Amino acid sequence: MPTVKINARDLVIQVAEADGKTWSQIGGLNSAVPNAGDNEEVVDTTTFDSGGYYEQEVVQRGATLGLEGYLLQDPSTTAQDPGQARVEFLATQVGPASLGKVRFRHTLDKAWRVWTATFSMGEQGGGNNDKAAWKATIARSGQPTTEPVAATQ
Repeated sequence: MPTVKINARDLVIQVAEADGKTWSQIGGLNSAVPNAGDNEEVVDTTTFDSGGYYEQEVVQRGATLGLEGYLLQDPSTTAQDPGQARVEFLATQVGPASLGKVRFRHTLDKAWRVWTATFSMGEQGGGNNDKAAWKATIARSGQPTTEPVAATQ
């Protein structure tokens, strides 16, 4: 079968709840941008033997996931979208409590990419005729893992 272009909107992103077993999808998104080069560090390995050409090695890998969308809230209960609420809670924590789990995949993928990560909130709100914006950045902490997609996911 030939390869096809995949839709960015088909990225499924979930955050682990406090029990570590329940996953909540982060709703209201209209942009999700994984950046596999964020927080990467290199060391200059250039020597006289390099003949005037710069040389380097990667000494640290990093990655982030930038999220943007609309703030979602139930008008009758005032409850926020569960995924958004969990991200916002984690973004208020410090030390070991600031670490949470996130997993994401495209609908065609057979495995989730799973990160232990930290969470930071971005600008929210908007102008006179805007819906309220919701932004967050998730930064991977440690080595990523994968897990298979269950038949019900």
